[in-house]
Amino acid sequence: MSPGDVLQSPSVRRATLDNGLKVVVQEIHTAPLASVWCWYRVGSKDEAPGLTGASHWVEHMNFKGTTNIPRERMKGIVERFGGTWNGYTWIDQTTYFETVSSVALDEMLFLEAERLASCTYEPAEVEAERTVIISELQGGENDPDQLLEIEVTAAAFRAHPYRHPTIGWRGDLETMTRDDLYGHYRRYYRPNNASLVIVGDVDTDEAIRLVERRFGALEAGPDPKRVRTAEPAQLGERRVKIEKEGTTAYLKSAWHAPAVVEADFVPMLVLDAILTGAKGLNIWCSFRGAAPQRKARLYRALVETGLASSVSGAMLPTEHPFVYGISATANEGVPLADVEGALAVEIDRVGQNGVTPEEVERAKRQLRARTVFENDSVTNIAHQLGYFQTVASIEVFASLGREIAGVTADQVADTARRRLTSSARTVGWFLPVKP
Repeated sequence: MSPGDVLQSPSVRRATLDNGLKVVVQEIHTAPLASVWCWYRVGSKDEAPGLTGASHWVEHMNFKGTTNIPRERMKGIVERFGGTWNGYTWIDQTTYFETVSSVALDEMLFLEAERLASCTYEPAEVEAERTVIISELQGGENDPDQLLEIEVTAAAFRAHPYRHPTIGWRGDLETMTRDDLYGHYRRYYRPNNASLVIVGDVDTDEAIRLVERRFGALEAGPDPKRVRTAEPAQLGERRVKIEKEGTTAYLKSAWHAPAVVEADFVPMLVLDAILTGAKGLNIWCSFRGAAPQRKARLYRALVETGLASSVSGAMLPTEHPFVYGISATANEGVPLADVEGALAVEIDRVGQNGVTPEEVERAKRQLRARTVFENDSVTNIAHQLGYFQTVASIEVFASLGREIAGVTADQVADTARRRLTSSARTVGWFLPVKP
């Protein structure tokens, strides 16, 4: 199924409960399965200094038991139906899902209603999870590529809270209290700040009836305050250099990118496909499988010439303008200055000379294939619906295929010329130091 099939499908229905909970149901009867996703409009961009990492920590706590479901039973509710479950937090959203036999739909709705309204936040569990999350942060700090990503993003933003890593800053993780976390949970986990998506072998009317029974009595709360900060224009190149024990050198370049609803977003998707190969359209499944890179410009300029062992790009749909990043891993003995220079030459060439119609058509084919690949199961279809409902709307998701098909070489070149300038670039180097 492609994005354009979504709103034309008679099996997709949307409803809103009296308490503000948005509900999306799509019937797909190819297998006796149902995927249930509950989405919240809260991520690391909604955190103030002192509370960075709260959304991710809250996500962890919401697997630790509720008033009516002891911790040890939470996994069992899903697993006794042979299902899978998980959750994640990123900059704009937090989500939880279960994909199970469709006969277990009501039990999954009970679980998500409990998670929304009745998590307990036992002090001992909070302290135990503090240790787990700080250990997770330390693991990221020991990954040079991940560490450089965090530092470059923080340098690219001066005002907007997208500068905070989703896991949070260590000082905040060490001092946040149980009441801080519980207050964050109660502020954002409200029906009017949530979307429930159900996809699979279900009857729509029955599914909505079950949602009303499980969620209808939950009270709406005040609409959470939203981020209003607009990142000021970057007036000059910014640079980050990390020298740390390691074996490999890494380069990252980042430019400010459009939000998913902006006109430049789809041309930037096509541009990234031309430069580094087409990826998917979201953080959940964008990087499943390698991007087709044999004819990608930066693969030929960096990898085939022996400067780098790998190169990749990341252009993701976000609610506010985020960053477009290009990463390269230098081959042993190759100075990062050489890798950066070759990258800059290719970026300048696109800005000055544009791209060819053949490159654009190839990128479009690759992107169409990726969008179909991302809708290859009830789990992934439900994810796409909920992800776009959270950062924009299902209409934006449904229009992507048509917009990708309409992009021209002139649009791609104009977007590159305006956005990928040296004055708007943030460059990061990771230089390995011997023990």
